[in-house]
Amino acid sequence: MLLQHPRVELRELYAFSQVGKHASELYPALDCDMIYKSYNEETESDIYFLALPHGEALQLVPALLQAGKTVIDLSGDFRLKSVIEHEQFYQQTKSPEAVMTYGMPELFGNEIKSVKAISNPGCFATSIILGAAPLLLGSERSLTVQAINCTSTSGISGAGRSSKTELSFSEMSENVRAYKVGVHQHTPEIMQALGTSATTPSFDFTFTPMIGALVRGIYSILHIQLDRPADREEIKQLYREFYRNAPFVNVCENMTEVKHVYRTNRCDIHIAHTGRSGSLVIVTAIDNLLKGAAGQAVQNMNIMLGIDETTGLS
Repeated sequence: MLLQHPRVELRELYAFSQVGKHASELYPALDCDMIYKSYNEETESDIYFLALPHGEALQLVPALLQAGKTVIDLSGDFRLKSVIEHEQFYQQTKSPEAVMTYGMPELFGNEIKSVKAISNPGCFATSIILGAAPLLLGSERSLTVQAINCTSTSGISGAGRSSKTELSFSEMSENVRAYKVGVHQHTPEIMQALGTSATTPSFDFTFTPMIGALVRGIYSILHIQLDRPADREEIKQLYREFYRNAPFVNVCENMTEVKHVYRTNRCDIHIAHTGRSGSLVIVTAIDNLLKGAAGQAVQNMNIMLGIDETTGLS
């Protein structure tokens, strides 16, 4: 994306285990002969994207900000305001100052415009937050959310490129399994973005992450309990109004699928069902590598630079 972006120039690629290798060697589809270098606290570039294991960006970001650089971090190091929740869900310590603006353009676009550093949302979190936000954060809140039960299935790429037996073809082919039920690190991030917290929630929340036999994509099904019944047209209008200025959110008339958003920066949302008892089913689909990671990072960069947020992503 950055290679084809009309407003930026890709200057350097840094890595740890892949130092010395050409980008095209690791990713043959890329027309890029740049060589991965070891990072030695260089600050010659204007913008830095960090995609590191949790805990490592905490060591690098302060120096970059001190040098006046624009930073977009894709780890979970700076997402949570609560140190207690960070330590509980990431099993790592951090200082209370280690917080950056949460980079979800559809919710916090105005804040993103005025800062030099943002924390890019997690992939599961993106699919769930966008699916629930109109009910919890909209200006016309005539409905009260009492509970959300969410099941999200991710492609194998969500676990990264590291070799793991449980992610091998023989283990994952024709297979689906749940993991980190109730303790996934995106849980407090979701609750924080929706205006509450994991430790003192304003509604019951259950999150079951799953991994399935697909390479990329996240498919989330949100079972939401409201305080009163609402018909499908009412909910659909609420969502369309909330996302009227969001170019990458599509409130679909028909059921969405992972294939519909494959290799796009789009989030599809479908109002699947409304029940007589106030039950509601929302289905969302994103590409975990784009809207759930790199695509959203570029979208955030565009906003921070003051250019059209769709630049390089259409």
